Amino acid sequence: MSQPPNQPPPGGFGAPQDPPRPQPGYGYPQNPPPATPPPAGPYNPPTQPAQPGPYASPQQPGPYNQPTQPGKAGPYAQPQQPGPYNQPTQPAQPGPYAAQPQYGYPQQPPTQPQFPAGPGMPPGPGTPPGDGKKRNKLVLVVAAAVAALLVAGGVTYAVVGGDDDSGGGKKSQAKNKDPEPHASAPVNPGNGSGDGHEGKEDLNAGRRAGEAKVLWYKEAPKVPGSGGDAPGMWIDGDIVVKAAYKQLLAYNVKTGKIAWDAITFPEKICAATQSATDDKKIVVAYKEGSQSGAECNQLQVVDLKTGDKGWGKPVKNQGLFDSSLSSQLALVGDVVMVGREQSGTALRMSDGKQLYIAKRKDEGSCYPNGFAGGEKLLMALSCGASTPTQHEELQQLDPKTGKALWTKKFPKGWRIEKLYSVSPTIVYLKDEDKDQSKITVLKANSDTTRSQVVSKDKFAPECGYSILDGELNGCLGAVADDSYLYLPTEAKSGANDIVAISLATGKEAWRVKSPVDEAMVPMKTEDGALIAYVKPSYDAGGRVVSIKISGSHKPETLLQHPQGTSKIESGFYSKDIDYVDGRFYISTTNIMSTSGQAKLMLAYGK
Repeated sequence: MSQPPNQPPPGGFGAPQDPPRPQPGYGYPQNPPPATPPPAGPYNPPTQPAQPGPYASPQQPGPYNQPTQPGKAGPYAQPQQPGPYNQPTQPAQPGPYAAQPQYGYPQQPPTQPQFPAGPGMPPGPGTPPGDGKKRNKLVLVVAAAVAALLVAGGVTYAVVGGDDDSGGGKKSQAKNKDPEPHASAPVNPGNGSGDGHEGKEDLNAGRRAGEAKVLWYKEAPKVPGSGGDAPGMWIDGDIVVKAAYKQLLAYNVKTGKIAWDAITFPEKICAATQSATDDKKIVVAYKEGSQSGAECNQLQVVDLKTGDKGWGKPVKNQGLFDSSLSSQLALVGDVVMVGREQSGTALRMSDGKQLYIAKRKDEGSCYPNGFAGGEKLLMALSCGASTPTQHEELQQLDPKTGKALWTKKFPKGWRIEKLYSVSPTIVYLKDEDKDQSKITVLKANSDTTRSQVVSKDKFAPECGYSILDGELNGCLGAVADDSYLYLPTEAKSGANDIVAISLATGKEAWRVKSPVDEAMVPMKTEDGALIAYVKPSYDAGGRVVSIKISGSHKPETLLQHPQGTSKIESGFYSKDIDYVDGRFYISTTNIMSTSGQAKLMLAYGK
């Protein structure tokens, strides 16, 4: 579709794209825009002074400079955020949704470092040699060399342990008895007024017949120039909880009113479990200090229903080359795995007791470099870096003991990039040297390959732009059930398709085109249907659609979002989305520093 002269350049689902680079084929997470200003022309008109009113985009004060982190390497390393993405300004528009400063109009995201483009078969040329999850082979080579000097003879596999560590066995306690992190008074994320601008602007003014209501909208807390992460979005009954920089914020799903007092952590939140336990507990990790090299090793359990805090403790690195500059938290049942550069610590959720350490095996030549939770606990290993036997492995671990239930070895050169699904287990792999990629489906609870995906399409699940870059799973737009893998095709502009791929054969079973001239992305399956999100356009809001898995695959609209807030909705570039009980939620996963208020969360309903 045609783009208005003052809008960002067209691109796939997610952040605006610069003119496309040659990319390999299907399946791989889409390339973010390069760290350069957008091209001159219709998308970069001269700037103009901000105008008062509710929906303008405040000017960006400067580069989104991510503090450097010395010695940061391996699978959990986060890419540096280079300079500002120059936002095209917009002439004044008549009516209640004119472009004006204050909250509402989409903030331009910081420019992103290059990631490899969407995977495919056969491969395409021109893919950059690395991405946010690329292993640091040099560290592994040095580690292997030192390990070889320190250990002679025999083969070891150390996923053992079990000491109580500091705080093990501590009883769960309410937040007012725990010195850190402390609970603060209810706050408005953004300006401290306490209501998130509720009542000051009517976001439903001018709402058309058939359009959903804006239930509520929240701005993000102020962050320093380095920005902050906002991982996780947990919806439980009448409460939705969101992490934002140094806080956990809880709102009523219908009104947006504060559900329980905000929890403020001493330092930046740097990781969180993607899901909650059956009794609605999550784990949040925050930095041990404010310096650029501070490790992400301080854990806190929080009850989503009440905001009460359970146990909290630091988690130590394991070995000379281990690091937790960034961490992963994988939750399986009553076990949380804390993943680091070259190891992981399994803790019992009920009391924080350490169960075991997952670390190197085979005389130090294989190191854990990623974990994924959910119905299973999966661990990726990098083995024999820069040696003739270099390869990667995937294991399913018994979450309570760390014992490997099976091990899948992949040929030399193939790197485990992401898991499109934990159960069923679907692995996206890439061979950078040969510029190839593939998607492998494994049989249930087995290292046996069930099928290899075969397609000429380029797929574009959203797997980057935020704290989730280093996660082994967590791609927005990759959905699987017992029969199919659902992936969105790449669309530089206009409509795209969602393709249902048979897990039994690896071949396309059916596809459905977006109902409008905008991209569509799968969210989840429920009640025999695929639930998908269609992104907003310049003159229409987004929508939630239901696609029957059997029979007719024609999308049926569940929620049509209002045109009046389409600019707010389209401004969530690094995002998390969900549709629960007839309500749609969209929130940011990365907060950038701006001169105005950045967006945090928006909710629609009937």
